[in-house]
Amino acid sequence: MYADEREISVVESNITLDEWYKQWLDTYKANCRNNTKDTYYRHYKRVKDELGWRKLTQLNLMVMQQAINKLNSDNERKNAKKILVDMLEKAVDSDLILKNTAKQITTIITKEEKKERRVLTKEETELFFIEAKGTLYYNLFIVALETGMRVGELSGLQWEDIDFRSKVIHVRHSMTYFSNADGKYVFELHPAKTNKGMRDIPLTENAIAALKNQRLVKRSIINKGKEALEGYEDLVFVTRNNRPTTQFLISECIFGTIKRIQKNNPDLIFEKMTPHCFRHTFATRYLEAGVPLKTVSALLGHTQLQLTTDLYMHVTQEALFDGVKQYENTIKQG
Repeated sequence: MYADEREISVVESNITLDEWYKQWLDTYKANCRNNTKDTYYRHYKRVKDELGWRKLTQLNLMVMQQAINKLNSDNERKNAKKILVDMLEKAVDSDLILKNTAKQITTIITKEEKKERRVLTKEETELFFIEAKGTLYYNLFIVALETGMRVGELSGLQWEDIDFRSKVIHVRHSMTYFSNADGKYVFELHPAKTNKGMRDIPLTENAIAALKNQRLVKRSIINKGKEALEGYEDLVFVTRNNRPTTQFLISECIFGTIKRIQKNNPDLIFEKMTPHCFRHTFATRYLEAGVPLKTVSALLGHTQLQLTTDLYMHVTQEALFDGVKQYENTIKQG
């Protein structure tokens, strides 16, 4: 009563999970980017109908596990558990519940096989760029492959970030976006999240040529009277209407390119790919070329060397055959 009268205790002890989610988001995640908050809600929404109406004190392990079991994949379960664990940990700290039962939730149920990360072979890369030529994002694809930059970094790239004289890109920002209440995209340009993310990437000749071509593309869009959004006039890669681009639009361009590949090569199976595939391919090609792992990690902007190792230290089919050839040549020379 003393605490309530003086507003020391601002959360009711019989609060529901839905009510606590809003408190948790507004209080503990207040400094998060809007697109990050959207991600939190997407994961929470999966268990909202089953658990949101329940009081925090009613959230025993069985109730939560049953809700988690109904999700479609182990990955969905893992992400939903992360949200619940964080929310309930803050509830424990706030003396609303005694312990965080969500920590005991089991997420590995269907045991899906982890998909191998998609990496383009050298032949696939050549074929892709033949069919992608002339598309709006052709130059973006080249820069993505030549630099290993993330999609958000490419979308947020500005002309002031490119030093053609020193042949380097200064990665300083990342573009994020989310849907507002009207269903329209709202764009936000943020500084890189980490010091490692803020990095300089030396430019290859291919990347320089693509960026110079993109300057002509951007000028053509402006000459057609397409005005940029305020604050986004200096973006390198934009839509035909001079608006910031999104991963969805870039993916659509990739999908259209793959359709042309399959149409023109009916006997070829060209697997689906995402924009992030260029980053995987970049890292794989560099490692195959014998570039030190630490250098590749720095180019990718990873905060830990282990992250680069876990993500990219896989062997392509090409590398397997090259390895056997290298072995045979060594034996013959011996």
